[in-house]
Amino acid sequence: MKLFPALLTLASFAFAAPAAAEVLAATPGGITTSNTATVTATPAQVWAALVEPARYWSPAHSWSGDAANMTLDPRAGGCFCEALPASGGSVEHMRVIHAAPGEMLRLSGALGPLQSEALAGTLTVTLSPVNGRTRIEWTYLVGGHARFDLVQLAPVVDGVMAEQLRRLAELLGPMDAQEE
Repeated sequence: MKLFPALLTLASFAFAAPAAAEVLAATPGGITTSNTATVTATPAQVWAALVEPARYWSPAHSWSGDAANMTLDPRAGGCFCEALPASGGSVEHMRVIHAAPGEMLRLSGALGPLQSEALAGTLTVTLSPVNGRTRIEWTYLVGGHARFDLVQLAPVVDGVMAEQLRRLAELLGPMDAQEE
């Protein structure tokens, strides 16, 4: 079974998180993580980058090993998908359930090795203008049944979510000092 080696790989990246990362809840039935960053970009600029995961998603957290294979169709029903060129296949990471350009993007799906479990996930990315900057809040809720301990996995999931937000923020320019 490839699930447990994949979880170990996932765990190895858990500590690349910005200071504004937090596990809000961790129970045997689910986890909630929240990560924030404030960037020197407008909400429209953040949105434009957010919907192009190939520009910021970590290739270590892809099935193909290359974030260039990732796309996101930012409309209700749109796919956050990845092409698998080596096999001619593809992966649906998440499905868009709410898209409000420049304000909020909400996706549904269990990411990475969580995908093989009876888990549901909701990722909400909220963009808020703050004094000529944009605050990005990245909240991921996961719940259901898994063959591993969700409480122990919570910091790992939070680390992966924090890494994606950090990479997006770095693409957009300097972050506020308290969130770097």
